[in-house]
Parts: sequence; C-alpha cells; structure tokens
Amino acid sequence: MQQKLFAVCFLLYLGFCFSQNSISGKIYTSDLVPISGCHIHIGSRSASSNSKGDFFLKDVASNNQKVSIYCTGYESIDSTIYVNGNTKMNFTLKKKITELSEVVVQHKVNNYNKSVLENKIKSETIDKYSNQTLGEALKEVAGVSLLKTGSSIIKPIINGLHSSRVPIMSNGVRLEDQQWGSEHAPNFDINSAAKITVLKGSAAMQYSGDAIGGMVIIEPLIVEKDTLFGKTLVSLASNGLGGTLSTSIHKGNSEKWSWNALATYKYFGDRTSPEYVLSNTGNRELDFTGDITFTGKNYDFSAFYSLYSTTIGILSASHSGNVNDLYNSINNQVPSVINDFTYNIINPKQEVQHHIAKLHYHYFFNETASMAVQYAFQFNKRLEYDVRRQNFNNIAALDLQLQTNTVNLDFKKEYHDWNLKTGASSSYQNNFANPATGVRPLIPSYDKVDAGLYGVASYDFLETLTFDTGIRYDFSAIEATKYYQKSRWEERNYSPEFDSFIVETTGNQLLTKPSFVFHNLSLSMGIHKEWKEEWNFYFNLSWSSRNPNPSELFSDGLHHATGIIELGDLRLEKEQSFKSVATIQKKWDSFSINFSPFINSINNYMFLRPTGFETTIRGAFPVWEYQKTAALLTGVDLETNWNISSNWQHHFSLAYVFGQDVSNSEALIDIPPININNKIQFTKKEWHHLVLELKSEIVGQQNRYPDNNFSTLIIEDGELKPVIVDISSPPEAYHLMHFYSEMKFNTFKKVSSTLAFSVQNIFNIAYRDYLNRQRFFADEMGRNFQIQLKINY
Repeated sequence: MQQKLFAVCFLLYLGFCFSQNSISGKIYTSDLVPISGCHIHIGSRSASSNSKGDFFLKDVASNNQKVSIYCTGYESIDSTIYVNGNTKMNFTLKKKITELSEVVVQHKVNNYNKSVLENKIKSETIDKYSNQTLGEALKEVAGVSLLKTGSSIIKPIINGLHSSRVPIMSNGVRLEDQQWGSEHAPNFDINSAAKITVLKGSAAMQYSGDAIGGMVIIEPLIVEKDTLFGKTLVSLASNGLGGTLSTSIHKGNSEKWSWNALATYKYFGDRTSPEYVLSNTGNRELDFTGDITFTGKNYDFSAFYSLYSTTIGILSASHSGNVNDLYNSINNQVPSVINDFTYNIINPKQEVQHHIAKLHYHYFFNETASMAVQYAFQFNKRLEYDVRRQNFNNIAALDLQLQTNTVNLDFKKEYHDWNLKTGASSSYQNNFANPATGVRPLIPSYDKVDAGLYGVASYDFLETLTFDTGIRYDFSAIEATKYYQKSRWEERNYSPEFDSFIVETTGNQLLTKPSFVFHNLSLSMGIHKEWKEEWNFYFNLSWSSRNPNPSELFSDGLHHATGIIELGDLRLEKEQSFKSVATIQKKWDSFSINFSPFINSINNYMFLRPTGFETTIRGAFPVWEYQKTAALLTGVDLETNWNISSNWQHHFSLAYVFGQDVSNSEALIDIPPININNKIQFTKKEWHHLVLELKSEIVGQQNRYPDNNFSTLIIEDGELKPVIVDISSPPEAYHLMHFYSEMKFNTFKKVSSTLAFSVQNIFNIAYRDYLNRQRFFADEMGRNFQIQLKINY
C-alpha cells in the first residue's frame, strides 16, 4: 500500500514539474507606454512584444524559471519566477541612462559586425596619450603597428596594411584629409575621443567597402544624463621640452538640449635621440571640437564642428642635397645636420588645417526601427615648405586644398531575431593644387564623385549562435587636370595607351585630363558562436575592393615631407582583397586568451618601391615608384590577460605578419617585423587608486625584405667612385622598457584629480625603426619623462 501511495505521489510530482503552461502579458515604460520589439526569454522559450507591448509564450514548464528581457534603450531585466499554471504578468522597463564613465572593453557587444572581434581602447588609455598621437594610442591593440615619418607624423598599420586601406571614421564621418600619403598623419586630436574601436577587416559595410586592412572607428563622449561636468588635462614631457593642455566641458540631458566643447593646445621643441638633437622636429597643434544636440520624444538632431590645426617640423637631415649625403647618412649612422635645441620650426615643414562640419538627424519610428540622415563637409588645407632660395623660402612648395561633401542615409530595423540595416551614401570631392607655388604640384587638381549602396543583416539562430552578412556596391569617378613633361610621359610609356587624355601641347608640356570610372562590389559574412565555460569563436570572410588613390595614379615630383621623388602610374587597377580572419577566445576566472589568425590575398596590390635616384635643381633625391603585384599577407595576433591576484595583473601580446610578393617571388616591402609586448601592473585601490605599470616592448629585425639597393657614383677624394647604396637592409631588433604610474585624489567636494608619471624608453636605448621613413638619417627619440595632471569637475 505504501509503495502504491509513493508511486501515485511521484507521478503527481512529475506531472506538476513537467506540465506545460502559457505566459502572457505586457511590457511598459515607467509611464505605462507600451514597448514593442522587446525580447523576452522564460526558460527555454522566447518571444517579442508587439506594437501594443503584448507578448505570449506557450509550453513553459512548471517550476522556477529564469526570466530575461532585453530592449534597445532600456535597462534589461534578469530575474527568476515561479511558474504553476497559465499566468499573466506585466513588466516595466526603465529607460537606459548612458553614464559618462570609462570606455569598457566588452567583446560580446559588437555594434558593427558580430562575426569580428572588436578591439576597444579604454578612456584611461586615451588619456595617457594626451601628449601624443592617435597612431601611438592604437598601438595598444595587438596587430597594430606604426608607419612613421620622424617623431610626429604617425599613422596606424593593421595586419600589415595602412593609409587608404585603413579608413578612419570620426564621429560618423570618414576622414578625408589626403590620407593616401604615407607621411600624412590622421588629422585628429586624440583628446576628443571617448571610445576607439579597431576592426581588423572589411567588417563595417555601412561605412566602407574598401577597408582592406581594417577600420578605426572613433566616437565622442555622449551624455544623456542630466548633468554638467568638465575635465582638464595638463601633460608635460622632457623630450621636446613641451606639453599639452586640453580642457572640455559637457552638458547632458535625456531630453531637449545637450552640448560638448573641447579645446587642445600642444607645443614642443626639437626631440632628441640618446646621442644628439633631432634638429627641426618640433610641432605645434591647436584643436577645437564642439557639438550641440536636441533630443525630442522620437527624434534627435545634432550639429558638430571640429578644427585641427598643426605645424610640424621635418627633420633637417632628411633632405639630402645629393647622393653623397644619403650614402654617408646610411653608412655613418649620424645625421648630416645637428644643431642646438630650439623651439623654432624652419623649412622643411608641414602646415595643416582640417575642418569638419556635420548635421545629423535621427528619427525613431518605434523601438525597433529608425532612420538617420547626415550631411558632412570637410575642408583640408595642406602646405608643405621646402628649403628654397631667397623669398621663395616663405612660399609653400606644395599647396593642396581638399573639399569633401558627403550625404548619408541609413535605415535600421530589428525584427524578432533579425537585425537589418541598409542605406546609401554619396560624396563630391574637389582637390585644388595651387599653381602659385612655382613648383610642379605632386598631386594635381581633380574632381571625384562617389556613390554607394549597402545592406547588412544578422540573425540569431540561438542565443549562442549568430550569423551576419553584408553587401555593398560603390561607384567612383575621378577626373584630374595635370601637366606632364613630355620626357616624363615618354619615360612612363604612356603613349599611345593614354594619348586620349592629352588636350593641349605647349612646348615641352602636355596638358592632360585623366579620367577613370570604377565599379566595386564588396561582400562580408561570418558567424559568432558561444559555448559554455566562456568559449567564443568568431569567423569572418570578406571580399573588398579599393580603387587607386590620387597619389598612386598621379604622383609626379618631389615629396617635400619625405625628401623623395614619387611617381604614380596611370595603369594601376583597383585592388581586390579576399580576407579571412578568425578569433578563438577563452575566459577563465583569472585568465583570458584571444588567438586571431588571418589570411589576406590581394590582387593588384599597390605599393611604393625605391628604384634609383634622380637629379633636380634642388639636388639628387631617391626615386620611389608606385607598382602593383599579387600579394599574400598572413599572420597571427595573440593576447592574454592574467589577473594574478587582486593587486597584480599581467598582459601579453604578440603580432606577426608574413608578407609575400607572389608575382615576383620575394618578400613585400614595409611589412612590420614581429613584436612582443609584456606589461605587469600593480593596483591598490586603498592607496588612492595607485597604479604601477612596467612594460616591455620587443621589436624584432625584419629578415624578409626585397633587395632594392642600387649602384651609383659618389665623389670621394675628388674622384668618382662606384658604390652600392643600401636602402633595403632593415635596422637591428630593439628592446624598450616603459614605466607608468598614477594616483587619484578627491581634491574638493565635487572635484577629483589624477596625477600620473611615466617614462618611455627607460634605458635611453638608441635604435631605428624599419617602418620609419627617416630611418636612413637618424635614430628614434630617446628617453622621455612625462607628468600629467587630470582634473575632473
């Protein structure tokens, strides 16, 4: 009898536990407005709320069940309910308020492409580089190297690629600042960034289809909380005996008006290597950024303006007067010009101004659909001064004025487990090469029209499996007005293939109107899979195309910033890249690892190759020509983070790129060598948030490089002597140590301050970097002490 009673009770228990129930209800805002498009998960069942806020789930098992509710713009709910029979229940969501704190590295939340791991830089890291450049801050990301022209002109290299292959988006605007030149640094104030994201591949189709190397996305501070606050940064440096002052003020509001304003000033004199002054390497910079936003019930409208203005000295020793100077600089390893330290900036130098003005309108149809319209205007004025005779010394040898008008339209829709986005863009660009310089312009005047259409979609098959894909079509047309010398036209073998471009012949000059039209299709697809125990797998395939830029097509003459003659090629065709990148990520309680291999096969890869020397009235200069080849780049990025204890942390990163010129069966030029970074950090919150960091940076010698050495005649003891000019051999490997420390103090009731002290190149190592265009002439900067005061109020 007892056994029968036990069996009956057991069956009743099973029926109770596994009976299926339905759950329905509504999802409201705090003022009882229904919210549509919210995702609700109860147990293993999920649904979305409709336009009236209603939801319905069936077949929910009886027992304790986990409830999760997610909705864009609202705080999520994670809770547990007890289910016993059909139930009706309502939920209220609070509107999400964006705090102004730090930028947090959050790999699982990907705003651009869920199959590519985002690499983000914390706001504290951005502040550390207040004295420096965007490129130097990006070096914090594994797989990012630096292409330099001296100590102040720095641009990022992602997985071995740079310049036009790495678009930079600033506040939703693609920077158009004559970025094609290797010695043209991004015209951007690092202090105005609140969040920096690096994507390694053509992942964000809504922005670009030509990001063959990767993309850098910079976002400003957005404050929705009703508050007023500010920040001032003062940074001083021993190397260059200068510093930076940056101050900002921010007014936020969840509705109606909010605004931000920021200004930065930098002033530096000559940098120094461990053994000598790097003459004429000072710089000045004055920047301003401001925006104002009005937020209505279902829309927002914003206006934005920024000014970047800089003067940069070019190492005097980098402008050789003849081939003897270059040969002696390479072999003697001592600059030909070494003067006393000064704040004066003389020729050669660059003066650059970049303006951005933007209007942005964003309309929300409901919680799941929105549309954005944006107009942006950019004006970039670049002046490059050379060492010239008499009054010509005060006239720029290169005067370029670039205007860009861009219109974007974007529509976004969320539907159950689908996220859809589509849009269109168009731009008109005019470049004016001022003929009043008295020097043949390196880049001619031209007009350029671009138009694009894109569509991207992601689908959540499961909570742990997401698929995304994107497609983009781009049209581009460019027409230039350029004078060629007949001798150059014949030397380049442009007849008869391009004779149709000739519109007038005057003496030894040919007036031409080169015109090109390109049609490009870009594709991307990938997956993101999560497993239990914090395993993540990302995989993305992309097919992207990049048109030859004006520098690659039309360069013809002395580039005064680098002291080399650059020659473009009208025969260059668009690059086509097929890239696959994967990331395996694993997290334990105190340790995490990211392993990211990639393969990038590029057809019609365009690059600069040194080919010899050419004599002008200014002297003899190296000649570099743009050429094309089939290229293969493959490599790996590796990162680990180890929380050794509550006070000790360790970070490790390694990046390696293998670059091969497939057509010529040789190594590619300008490929970063292996680099390894180790950082050990000690933190003690109780000691005024003390932070102590010691960083080791190892950069290997690049043993794979093409042989572009050439023979020439130099004058020695009054006689001509044949020599080999070694412009190919990379410098030796180097190992640098860096130190950083900071403490935080509550200065006043509503004012806090952070005091930081750092030393770069602690042991004052003399070294040269393979990716510095001026490595033939001088060493890199030596030891640099920096002190920084940050005040939040």
